Amino acid sequence: MAAAAQGLATPQIRHMATLGGNLAQRSRCWYFRNPQIACLKKGGADCPARSGNHLYHVTFDLGPCVAPHPSTMAMALLAYDAKVATDRRSGLSISDLLGDGSNGAADNLLASGERIERIELPVPLAGERALYKRAISRTHAEWPLVEICVRAVISGGAFQQVHIAAGGIAPVPLRLAASAAALQDKQISAATIAQAAELATSGARPLPMTGYKLELLTGLVRDVIERIVA
Repeated sequence: MAAAAQGLATPQIRHMATLGGNLAQRSRCWYFRNPQIACLKKGGADCPARSGNHLYHVTFDLGPCVAPHPSTMAMALLAYDAKVATDRRSGLSISDLLGDGSNGAADNLLASGERIERIELPVPLAGERALYKRAISRTHAEWPLVEICVRAVISGGAFQQVHIAAGGIAPVPLRLAASAAALQDKQISAATIAQAAELATSGARPLPMTGYKLELLTGLVRDVIERIVA
């Protein structure tokens, strides 16, 4: 969690920001940010990035908007099974808060005026290890192209519990369920790790310009898992 937070923005922004603000931030898509261009999130009829320049956009095409979700902390909190409490509701999962990507007009599922008040984390798993890593195009103050958070409990040379979440690849943070299932209860081996890495792209539907993110995702999953078991 700390490593994910440390990778955000710049120190000045981090010192002023809030966790709720990070979760509820608006899209970083350049079409959305351009006041002269209409898009789904501004009441437009379609997503101009889909037929335009989408070099940094999704590889898991889950809905009409192809901008990747901007919150690193949402991805990390998804890996940790966090719950979100607002001034109106409690016990919301990250998926309850952000949806499944099918609503291209919404950044989140908060009601008008609803405010995030706290994040609740479960007790850590006994003996768990965790790592966060991102692929970026420059060393500092850059949005991740792909990022992952892996949590694992390893006992007797085998994976006992595995949680893998990824960001930068879809309109919402994603669990890499196929990769985690490939490791669960398996003995540590190069072949098992390679299989988990290859399965990271299960269900991917890259756009014409975003296929490169699949290779980044596969490489990150392999690298982080190898580091966790070292």
